[in-house]
Amino acid sequence: MSADDLLFTSGARAIARSVNRRERSAADIAEAVRVALPERDRDLGAYLTLTPDLMRQHARRVDERIAAGETLPLAGVPVAIKDNMCLRGTRTTCGSKMLENWIAPYTATAVGRLLAAGALPIGKTNMDEFAMGSSCENSALRTTRNPYDFDRVPGGSSGGSAAAVGAELATLALGSDTGGSIREPAAFCNVVGFKPTYGRVSRYGLIAFASSLDQIGPFARTVEDAALAYDAIAGYDPLDATSLNAPNEPTADALRTDLRGMRVGIVKEFGTADLGPAIHAAYAQAYADLAALGAELVEVELPTAKYGLATYYLIAPAECSSNLARFDGVRYGLRVDGADVGEMYEKTRAAGFGDEVKRRILIGTYALSSGYYDAYYVKAQKARTAIADDFKRAFARCDLIASPAASTPAFTFNAKSDPVAMYLMDYYTIPVSLAGLPALSVPCGAVVPEDGTRPMPLGLQLAAPLFSERLLLGAAHAYERATQHALKLPRPQIAKAP
Repeated sequence: MSADDLLFTSGARAIARSVNRRERSAADIAEAVRVALPERDRDLGAYLTLTPDLMRQHARRVDERIAAGETLPLAGVPVAIKDNMCLRGTRTTCGSKMLENWIAPYTATAVGRLLAAGALPIGKTNMDEFAMGSSCENSALRTTRNPYDFDRVPGGSSGGSAAAVGAELATLALGSDTGGSIREPAAFCNVVGFKPTYGRVSRYGLIAFASSLDQIGPFARTVEDAALAYDAIAGYDPLDATSLNAPNEPTADALRTDLRGMRVGIVKEFGTADLGPAIHAAYAQAYADLAALGAELVEVELPTAKYGLATYYLIAPAECSSNLARFDGVRYGLRVDGADVGEMYEKTRAAGFGDEVKRRILIGTYALSSGYYDAYYVKAQKARTAIADDFKRAFARCDLIASPAASTPAFTFNAKSDPVAMYLMDYYTIPVSLAGLPALSVPCGAVVPEDGTRPMPLGLQLAAPLFSERLLLGAAHAYERATQHALKLPRPQIAKAP
């Protein structure tokens, strides 16, 4: 394996250590990525925009800071950024024709913190339009493929970020998670995807889908690297009104090797028998592995979890309807002229938004409309509170909750053209999001889908009480280290078969 190939397979800690020790310069890493990445991503389609000049600028700054005596936690680590996060001077599209040519005038706080820690920005990754989807098929700009089977989706909405890390085209990536958009693609692409507690990571500079649910988090190939990235981006930000003004405990120093003394909840309502024999067996083994590491498995109940999907698909579209009202052709983004202002609005939004975005705007506008607000939106908010209360009661009996991260492994393109079938993919992740809890997906094995010939990865979702990131990442590291599932699959694809 060449030095450049090793760059694409090395972890964040190893890269940062070598750069901090001046064994390799950040400038050399940036140049290797710049040369290799366009060809490596040609068929996978993880990136919408590459930023080689910006990457080299940051690399020079990293080398200068290290020469001046600084030690940077992510020195020289190549990172990918989901294209709904602003990065000054770069195209920021949200995977939509509405913002296809929009250039961000400022940088999102989480992105800025990652770069301040020494990371190198490779580029912006593909996504479901405005983060609305579970497969990455809703992007208006490019098709992204699963690195373990190019005929299958990478998951969504953060599909480009998950595919980039899974295909070894980035060491770390940032994604956003509203109802499962980090955890589900992480499961599909055999990587770790971490959604922190709502408010732990600033949303400033994240183009909003559903403001009370959106949360930025990292993708990585190991829990340790995810912890390093989280520690870099977490913390209070006065520019974000929802940011938690409280001390943020570091997590990278809290990684465990066993689960002794911990209680792990298995949710009665989150059964896996209906997912098929192979998937059921894989999760049964995952729970057994947790027990083998010393955890006590306890059954817990979430009786309102069954209302999660209905609750989410009222609250999220309502917030989407309000947030996306700004895209009207007047101030920024796409503009399609009309005979008058009303026609201009109509033509712009008809041309700029895709079907799924329009569907959610319609649902949300209806739920907020006069005469229906109390019947739908207010009831959904009450259900959300009931779901959060159920989690509190469950966590009185356990330290973590384990469940699947997605209802199936990665599926083929166009296999879920029915919107409801797509929404059901997030059955296990949405209740966690509604409660604002920290959660992650860690590889837990693989199965051969009924319509496939090669094994596809599965993810184990671990969720923790509010503000328990140290506990969650520590436990996930113990499971990952003991099972090593991510390393058991063949190397990912980076090009189509000839």
